[in-house]
Amino acid sequence: MTPVPSTLLFSVLLLLTHRIQELVEACSCAPAHPQQLICDSALVIRAKISSEKVVPASDDPLDTHKMIRYEIKQIKMFKGFEKLKDVQYVYTPFDSSLCGVKLEANNKKQYLLTGQILSDGKVLIHLCNYIEPWDDLSLSQKKSLNQRYQMGCGCKITTCYMVPCSITAPNECLWTDWLIERKLYGHQAKHYACIKRSDGTCSWYRGGPPPEKEFIDISEP
Repeated sequence: MTPVPSTLLFSVLLLLTHRIQELVEACSCAPAHPQQLICDSALVIRAKISSEKVVPASDDPLDTHKMIRYEIKQIKMFKGFEKLKDVQYVYTPFDSSLCGVKLEANNKKQYLLTGQILSDGKVLIHLCNYIEPWDDLSLSQKKSLNQRYQMGCGCKITTCYMVPCSITAPNECLWTDWLIERKLYGHQAKHYACIKRSDGTCSWYRGGPPPEKEFIDISEP
């Protein structure tokens, strides 16, 4: 049996170590329905990206982390009026392993941006927020941004990965895109909102044109 050269073994070990480090450092986000991400965000806006610049993450000279500062042109604000009137910049981690977001800074493509407002007034966005090209949103999603999603912020949306899957509380809606289509952002994510009724229970509401496939709400008998 021919012995394996030590240099080859070292290279393989180095590659494996690097790969493990990548996996450990990779950004990880729990699946969430668009409505839930909207409800959890302090700011929701429609905007164009004018330019980008790499800036220090803080004023601390010992902090080596970087941020990308996107200069934006705000088109419409859906949420966050009480804290900010107009947003000029949004910030995101430079490294994708820290959930940094890469956006096209060409002043043409429009985005739906959601994020958090820091204590210093800066807006922070990352991969775990709901950030989508505006043209990729369905008509129902665009209409839901005004009020419909926020009407259901007191509801709980639970992701169903397998059957049986049933509600455990009256204010719960079951998100079944993965069960039906084997993808998270299917027809239910694009065409439905979980709305709280007057009696405190929550149920799916479909707005806009009907989806191509029939949706089955398995929370109902």
